[in-house]
Amino acid sequence: MENFYADSPAPLNPPAKRVPKRLRDGLRMLLHSVYPDHDHDALLEQAVSAFWPDDEQPKRRGRAPGNTLWNERDSYVITYGNSFVNGEHKPLDLLFDFLQTRLKNIATGVHILPYFPYTSDDGFAITDYYAVDSGLGAWEDIGRIANNFRLMSDLVINHCSSQSTFFNEYRLGHPPYDKFFFEASPEDDLSMVVRPRAHPLLRQFETAGGIKHVWCTFSHDQVDFDFSNPEVLLEFLRILRFHIARGVRTLRLDAIAFLWKEPGTPSIHMRQTHDIVRLIRLLADYTKEPLVLLTETNVPNTENLSYFGNRNEAHMIYNFSLPPLLLHALLNGTSKHLNGWQMSMPPAQLGCAYFNFTASHDGIGMRPAEGLLSEEDISRVIETVQSFGGLLSMRKMPDGGTRPYEINIALFDALKGTIDGVDAWNIERFLCSQIIAMGLEGIPGFYIHSLLATQNDHEGVEKTGHNRAINRHRWHYPDLLEHLDNPDSTHSKVFTTLTRILKLRTKQATFHPNATQFTLQLGEQLFGFWRQSIDRSQSMFAIHNLTREEVSIPAMSLNLIGGETWHDVLSGEDIRELGGEISFAPYQCRWITN
Repeated sequence: MENFYADSPAPLNPPAKRVPKRLRDGLRMLLHSVYPDHDHDALLEQAVSAFWPDDEQPKRRGRAPGNTLWNERDSYVITYGNSFVNGEHKPLDLLFDFLQTRLKNIATGVHILPYFPYTSDDGFAITDYYAVDSGLGAWEDIGRIANNFRLMSDLVINHCSSQSTFFNEYRLGHPPYDKFFFEASPEDDLSMVVRPRAHPLLRQFETAGGIKHVWCTFSHDQVDFDFSNPEVLLEFLRILRFHIARGVRTLRLDAIAFLWKEPGTPSIHMRQTHDIVRLIRLLADYTKEPLVLLTETNVPNTENLSYFGNRNEAHMIYNFSLPPLLLHALLNGTSKHLNGWQMSMPPAQLGCAYFNFTASHDGIGMRPAEGLLSEEDISRVIETVQSFGGLLSMRKMPDGGTRPYEINIALFDALKGTIDGVDAWNIERFLCSQIIAMGLEGIPGFYIHSLLATQNDHEGVEKTGHNRAINRHRWHYPDLLEHLDNPDSTHSKVFTTLTRILKLRTKQATFHPNATQFTLQLGEQLFGFWRQSIDRSQSMFAIHNLTREEVSIPAMSLNLIGGETWHDVLSGEDIRELGGEISFAPYQCRWITN
């Protein structure tokens, strides 16, 4: 029988915890790779004790890569903790009410964007990782949601607020925090650093040890941690365990690509960053809780895919190229680039899945479109969306110039027309975008303001001075419920349709996140793909009209298996496998299955 706890040679002082040999060996290798000049055995014991404090123990066996962490019933709602307010109740109470009354048995997971105390960036400049923002509620409110839905939470691991306890201790020179933040010199070669923003990279601070220049990737209120100090890693392992104990089961590693910095390098996707993701994944595989890691890397497609590793990094990665390519397809009425990208996408490895989304709290990132759309295509998309009220955020380039980073707009408004201008097909075009995301290989995530067809919040932009506020509207809860209960309301039409189709989706084995997928070639007006359930008992042709024209295809072009009854799940129509045409109204979607 294998000795799971063997270790050779045996340490003079046996570890306080029974650590399986594979876990111990894996941690030792990764810690040696990241921190070659440290005592790896001591660091290993510290890491294990940080992640499994007190009497907690790792599992005897690690969780092997597989597809048991998710199925076709899974989808996530993405929302801020205060997307709903009424001036009376805690926002988290209102969110729980909405989830229970409107989305129970429809969505299985909820990603609550940072719900911690913060100073800026709508939660992503955290002051205390161990507390809930009192303006939202308390840990008991988070726990209530976690008891009823799979809770996704942000681990804002790259940076924290310049007014946080950690940073205040750093400025006072109190150990271990005096070495928690990444310092550089204005004389350092920072020309190669990949930037997501246009502000100066370093900010000057007065500290007990004199003037220091601190690295600030995202804003001057967001100071970057120095992970070359293992004490920082240990602190985040303690934070992780604290969140897991409060019900978090999906961990979103925010801005993870920028974690490791070195002047004279691009300081993105560094080897040590990938090693730290592997280390967190290894720990997650030995927890009794079924944890899923999701990496947030808003970068070009190939770079994004690297965070699957060899089935040993993220369980899920955002399908970041989907939003800009889908937007381009629907604005131009062509599947050309969407098809080309989809055909080149590898199936997710066993134990991995794509996280498919069409809109987020930030915007529609344009970096993931680089290399997939031409400069002319990108410019045309930007110009069109700006004519619909959208805004544009830029990033700084090494030569001092700027390039588009993201489009800021409510997706419902981004699809109010085409490159030819506004038209009458806003709802149909928007629904088409969401149905495509439901059918693709992976797990769908729906931003709350997409589910609700929320429009641009220009007042929010004026009030905050930030472009991203355009898609971060706060609904007065009674007003929202009134809209949703009015069948003539646009919000009600969209929400009712999407939730109805999501219910249908949960019953289709072909939509298991790892079910087989092939891209169909049906002409540029249509975007289609074939899915087959893991047990091969069900096939599905998901086909979507990307235009405002009626389109028809021969039924024989779909290779429908003879002798079986085929029908469209969405319309309820029967489909004849031999002869005849299958027609698609403007922006109509069909799920044709046996």
